[in-house]
Amino acid sequence: MNESILITGANAGLGKEAARQLALKKETKKVILFCRNQGKAEAAKKDLEEQTGKKIFEIIIGDVADANSVRKAVEKIREPIDAVILNAGGMVGKTAAQVTSSGMNQLAATNILGNVVLVEELIKSDKLRKTVLFVSAEAVPGVKSLGMKPVAMKTSSEDEFAGVLDGSYFGNKFDVTQAYGYVKYAGTMWTLAMARKYPDIKFVVMSPGNTKGTGASDNLPPAMRFMLKYIMMPIVFPLMGGMVHSLEVGVKRFVDGISDERYESGVFYASKEGKLSGEVVDQSTFYTDLKNISFQDNADKAIHRFIK
Repeated sequence: MNESILITGANAGLGKEAARQLALKKETKKVILFCRNQGKAEAAKKDLEEQTGKKIFEIIIGDVADANSVRKAVEKIREPIDAVILNAGGMVGKTAAQVTSSGMNQLAATNILGNVVLVEELIKSDKLRKTVLFVSAEAVPGVKSLGMKPVAMKTSSEDEFAGVLDGSYFGNKFDVTQAYGYVKYAGTMWTLAMARKYPDIKFVVMSPGNTKGTGASDNLPPAMRFMLKYIMMPIVFPLMGGMVHSLEVGVKRFVDGISDERYESGVFYASKEGKLSGEVVDQSTFYTDLKNISFQDNADKAIHRFIK
């Protein structure tokens, strides 16, 4: 049982819904909302209390794109946490390609940097008991029926992963929709490496699938945002079957991932091959790079080039 859970990016979308669902579980005694903005965090806390009738929400302020901000936030955590959901991330928007002080581009820093630092600092200070869930994406294995190509790095070497993280891998054409899958691949492989490093902690990777109501399309270019929000989501995906589900269903994957023993450490779970919703399966059964220990370690090493 998980009595205390920390969720990054918890003031809206997937993170906020995860906080709501977890608060409704009998065993949950504390949900920590790890957010960047105090005002938005307070508003989310108030709304969650009203929705659930529970006064179990706490706020920790930290910016996942800033390693030092996360380290300071961890210092404020006094008691060990049972589970962590690394939800903060997304496609970021116009600033995705900008290089941060860490050397990572904004897309990688937001999806990976602070999430990694958070977990490693919690472990170092003996404040993490049971489970870590990294939120990945169906963009990693791809979806052939939609023409969504799987991530296909040439060697998955340490240098190649580092190029994804600083943006140089993409040359002068930084397409955030493409880069997003590669960044999530790097974060996924780090998580799988951590599962081997820390066998006493469960490290699970989970995609929420193609989920309505997350606000994910807000950061896309205008034409793509319009197409996804008003044509693909409400019309095309429902007609195709197995291609979209509600926010509640998408987030239940996270809740199950940290609490259900069926979900094993060191596995990336997402929709069946060719689907974006429905039952989740081990992605390594058809995307075999996930099984490569050297690739996992290369991602881990590359990420730590940017953590000082």
